[in-house]
Amino acid sequence: MSARQTILRYIHILNRLRKSPATFKEIDQYLIQQSNLQEEKFSVSKRQFLRDVKDIASIFELEIYFDFSDGVYRINEEEVSEISRRRIEAFDTFNALKIGENISDIIHFESRKPLGTENLFGLIQAVKNRLNVKFIYRKFWEDEMTCRNVEPYALKEFKSRWYVIAKDHKDDKIKTFALDRLTNLEITNMPFIIPSDFNVEESYRHCFGIISPANEEPQEVILSFEPMQGKYIKSLPLHQSQQILVDNKAELRVSLKLFITHDLIMELLSFGADVNVLKPKSLSYKIRNAHKEACKQY
Repeated sequence: MSARQTILRYIHILNRLRKSPATFKEIDQYLIQQSNLQEEKFSVSKRQFLRDVKDIASIFELEIYFDFSDGVYRINEEEVSEISRRRIEAFDTFNALKIGENISDIIHFESRKPLGTENLFGLIQAVKNRLNVKFIYRKFWEDEMTCRNVEPYALKEFKSRWYVIAKDHKDDKIKTFALDRLTNLEITNMPFIIPSDFNVEESYRHCFGIISPANEEPQEVILSFEPMQGKYIKSLPLHQSQQILVDNKAELRVSLKLFITHDLIMELLSFGADVNVLKPKSLSYKIRNAHKEACKQY
């Protein structure tokens, strides 16, 4: 059995258990079904399945355990990290795109430029090994490209773009650099020490996007959404701090604890008339004035 076939079997086992807990017989029936659909052989013995469970735990960093009370296998949902979910999503996509060569008529991709993910692996290695990196960088608002020498502290994703959070040796300030505007990445042999007071989770705990203001306090933001838009906000919260205050036929009202940044303002403007900023008043005025200025364009 090829390595590719083995990985696909792992994915099918996970997909079956993501739907609901299952007995080995039910899992095997699902593997047989997938074998027929993809003209592969995914069905395995109980002994091999137990080896697969161990391999899945190692590769995807999640636990499949046998629930003796119900006689079924379950995924330990409490231990599933965001990295584990992303790994599964990546393999799901890979599996879907390997169905066949002529799939352009059934899958419509969003047209976009490369996101700079070719530099992800190198930057992760540099962060893990605490090594300085050099690269050529180009800002959107500047035509000139500059050479940067930085200490990479962490990587962050926002709206399908990847950023490296790093201290720029030019001014010793911590900044974010978009990977899609970064070229000629060079990992040096120059080590660095991450400041003991730097924590990426804490730095961006109250941020919407990649802007982390210095010397500011997060504010309580209260938003009222039209009911239909509210359904999307409930299914995909704006921020981890989001809490529902009111949920009825008239509105969805939520509270968030955030810094008031350009990224947040642009996101709220994208909802148009479907959102009303109730608090703070300063943010409400900014949104109102931005809409007024937009109307002048017409």
